[in-house]
Amino acid sequence: MVAETSQTLDRGLTVLELLSDASDGLTVTEIAARLGVSRTVVYRLVVTLEMHALLRRGTDGRCRLGMAVLALARQVQPVLREAAMPALRRLADSVGATAHLTVVDGTDALSVAVVEPTRSDFHVAYRVGARHALDRGAAGKAVLAARSTQGRPFEPGWVVSIGEPQAGGYGVASPLLGVAGIEAAVGVFALADLAVEEVGPKVLRAAGEVARALR
Repeated sequence: MVAETSQTLDRGLTVLELLSDASDGLTVTEIAARLGVSRTVVYRLVVTLEMHALLRRGTDGRCRLGMAVLALARQVQPVLREAAMPALRRLADSVGATAHLTVVDGTDALSVAVVEPTRSDFHVAYRVGARHALDRGAAGKAVLAARSTQGRPFEPGWVVSIGEPQAGGYGVASPLLGVAGIEAAVGVFALADLAVEEVGPKVLRAAGEVARALR
């Protein structure tokens, strides 16, 4: 039996998805072309989304995501942290290094959860809210690796970084796979060389645990 759906809601959500991939915004005409509907239909969608601050129209006539989207996104981070913390604690203590969950925020990698090992004389001061370019550091590179395989598993399943994003640092990270709407990675970071053959599988396992908790 086919589930009943709302065509209008589906189109509205599709508009938001289109805008999320358009850094310069889209015109009503461009949105209509991509949806395959009339400009009149899109105009009604735009007005409704604008009323809820999910969309904003600039003086150039282009539509962009509204501030309400940012407010909604902020509410997701506590959910991510709660789901990730058990696996991150086990990973940090098992490896003896700082464990973290990092998500994509535009062109940056943003740390949303960090756990320090309980039994360690020395660890890295890696904070929630730390950000760096996606192509710097193991976490961002793990996400990019997942993009290159269109979300399919890749070998060996983790990515290593040296001297990024912090000089003298070593990182190992694995992407979260199979979680709709989320690009993220679980990783560890240390200022001492990590035994990748031992640490890599542990990071991969932790990423799998977090992904399952979010499905």
